[in-house]
Amino acid sequence: MSSVDTFGSKGTLEVGENSYEIFRLSAVEGTARLPYSLKVLAENLLRTEDGANITADHVRALASWDPDAQPDTEIQFTPARVIMQDFTGVPCVVDLATMREAVAELGGDPERINPLAPAEMVIDHSVQIDVAGRRDAFERNVEFEYQRNHERYQFLRWGQTAFDDFKVVPRAPGSSTRSTSSTWRARS
Repeated sequence: MSSVDTFGSKGTLEVGENSYEIFRLSAVEGTARLPYSLKVLAENLLRTEDGANITADHVRALASWDPDAQPDTEIQFTPARVIMQDFTGVPCVVDLATMREAVAELGGDPERINPLAPAEMVIDHSVQIDVAGRRDAFERNVEFEYQRNHERYQFLRWGQTAFDDFKVVPRAPGSSTRSTSSTWRARS
C-alpha cells in the first residue's frame, strides 16, 4: 500500500545491508506529545493515508488530540495483519463463509469475499488428558484431540484453502509449529 504522504514523513531506515520504509512522526507537529499508543495509531495513519478513507485531516485531528475533550473525529486503524486464536477465529471464518453464500445467492462473485488484511488463526487445544503414565500418552492424547474436534478442524482446513490471506496455525502441546503443521496436513 502506498501512502499519499501529505506531510513528507516517508523515509528509509538503513540497518546494515537492509532498507526499511518508515513514516516519521516528527514530520507532523503535535505527535511528539502523544501517548505511545496514539503514536502507533499516528504512524498507521501516515502509512495508510490514501486521501479518501484516511486523509491529512485525520492525521491532524490525532496530532491535536486533547485528553480532556470529547472525541469529534473517527480515526481508522488499518492493521498489517490479524492474529486470532480459535475461540474468536472460528466465528470469523463462519461469518466469511456465510457472506460468501449470501453473495452467491444474490448473483455476485463469492470469491470476492476475503479478509481485508492477512489473518492467521492459532488453534488452541483444550487441556484434556485421557491417557497418562505411558510412553505413548502424548500421541494418544493428540489422537483423541483430533477425534473430538475432527469437524472443526475440517472446517478450518477448508477456510485456509478457500480464503486468500487466511492461514491456520495448528499447535500441539510440546511440539513445534513445523512438526504440528505436518500433523495437521496428515490428519485433516
